Amino acid sequence: MTAPWGPPIDVLPLLVREEQALIGVLSDLRTPEWARPALGEWTVHDLAAHVLGLKLRRLSRDRDGHFADGTSWVSACRQLSPEVLFAMLVDSTTQLTELWKHRDLDEPAAAPLWLTVARDYAEQWVLQQQIREAAAAPLLDDPEFRTPVVDTFLRSLPQALRAVTARAGRQVTCSVEGAGRWTLRATAVGWTIDRGAARSRSPLASLATDADAFWRWCSGTLPAAEASARVQVSGDPAVCEILRGRGGRGCLSRFSPR
Repeated sequence: MTAPWGPPIDVLPLLVREEQALIGVLSDLRTPEWARPALGEWTVHDLAAHVLGLKLRRLSRDRDGHFADGTSWVSACRQLSPEVLFAMLVDSTTQLTELWKHRDLDEPAAAPLWLTVARDYAEQWVLQQQIREAAAAPLLDDPEFRTPVVDTFLRSLPQALRAVTARAGRQVTCSVEGAGRWTLRATAVGWTIDRGAARSRSPLASLATDADAFWRWCSGTLPAAEASARVQVSGDPAVCEILRGRGGRGCLSRFSPR
C-alpha cells in the first residue's frame, strides 16, 4: 500500500548547495543592506536570523536531544551585528547535512524523517528567496532547487483531505507548470499522493498554476489579486475549499514571522 505522504523526496544532495547559495548572497551585502525591509516588519537581518534559528533548533533537538521553548530568537538576534550573524551562519553550514547523512530517513514513524528534512529544506529555500528579493539578488529558482519545494508543499494534501469522503479511486489533480503533475487518490482508508498525471478523465477536483505562483501562494506572499488569476481551482466544492486553504501559509504555517 502506498503511504499517504507518497514516495520519498530526496533533498540531501541540495542541502549544502542551498546553504552555500545563501552564504554567497549575504557575503555580498554591505552592512546597511542588512536593514532592508523584507517580509512584513522583518528585515534581511531578521530573515537571516530566522534561518539560523531553524538550523540551530533542529540540531539541538535531533542531534543533541535538547528541547526548550523560546519565541524571542529573532528579536534577540537584533543585538548581533551582521558580521557576527553571518559568521554563525557560516559555522552552521553542513552540520545538518552531516546529521541527516547518518540517520535512516525511511525509519518507521508517524511521518518519515525524509519528510521532516524536506519541510526544513522548503522553509529555508523560501526564506532565502525572500532574502534574495529584498537584496535585489537573482532567485535560486532552478527547477532542481524549486521542484522539491513544490513537491513538499503538495504532500500536505492527503492529510488536509482526510475529512473528504470519496469513492475509492476518485482523483484530485495538481498541475504546476515548471514543476510537474501530481495526483491524489481516494482509498478505503484515506488519500494518497504520487507524482504523475491522473488516469481519470473526470477528476473530482483540480488545481492548476505555475511554480513561481505556487510557492508564493503557499507561503502567503502572493497578493490575493494575483492568486485569483494565477491559481485555478475547480471541481467538488468541498475539495476546492481545502485546496484554496493551501494558500495564505496553509501548506507550512511556520513560514510566517513570529
